[in-house]
Amino acid sequence: MDDSQLLRYSRQILLPQVDVAGQDTLLGSRALLIGAGGLGSPAAIYLAAAGVGQLVIVDPDRVELSNLQRQILHHQSDLGRPKVASASDTLATINPDVRVTPIAERLQRYRLEEEVASADVVLDCSDNFETRFAVNAACVAHHTPLVSGAAVRLEGQIAVFLPGRDDSPCYACLYHAGEQEDQTCSGNGVLSPIVGIIGSLQALEALKVLLGLGGTLCGRLVVFDGAVHEWRTLKLRRDPHCPVCGDNPHQP
Repeated sequence: MDDSQLLRYSRQILLPQVDVAGQDTLLGSRALLIGAGGLGSPAAIYLAAAGVGQLVIVDPDRVELSNLQRQILHHQSDLGRPKVASASDTLATINPDVRVTPIAERLQRYRLEEEVASADVVLDCSDNFETRFAVNAACVAHHTPLVSGAAVRLEGQIAVFLPGRDDSPCYACLYHAGEQEDQTCSGNGVLSPIVGIIGSLQALEALKVLLGLGGTLCGRLVVFDGAVHEWRTLKLRRDPHCPVCGDNPHQP
């Protein structure tokens, strides 16, 4: 790090859990964010500010007026632009140390596998189960840590999955493919700070994973009810019959 970087990250370097070595780790890390919307916005902003050196941001959508109520990566002047282009511009103003790779398409199959395999951590900030299951399967296949968040109405949840650890469940242990109905912000609404809270927590958990700090949310699902400001923590266990990470994966 040069003198400018030492000053920029000085408040993190003061933390004994980070120090200079930890900051160097962050600068050399690569995070993959699936989604540049309500969750992806605060997650990307805090990862960039914290000095995660490479951010790969995936989103096929363009900025719409209805996004601006909660998707703080984007601005009025970005209407009609690809979200990943808007995100890149915003993050460049926050931290020029960070290299942003924008991908304005929905990653599928081999391309998804390739990006997941190249990442040190994946943040699932998407809003549909099809994407979540696909991202989870790729993370399990490549033993890439996954930080999963979701938010709708006045509720949010977050969990961390560490594939490769014998005691870690995966997303498919929590939800079963074909049994869930998507509940999106466009169909159900959301109060803007809810996505800010969950997205910020995703950034926190991703930084803890990258730094190797203990006490991640692996094996736990944290649920937030903003209407009454209550937090609940549910224990998650690996399902030996899980078709993705179980003892006989990919079974029907």
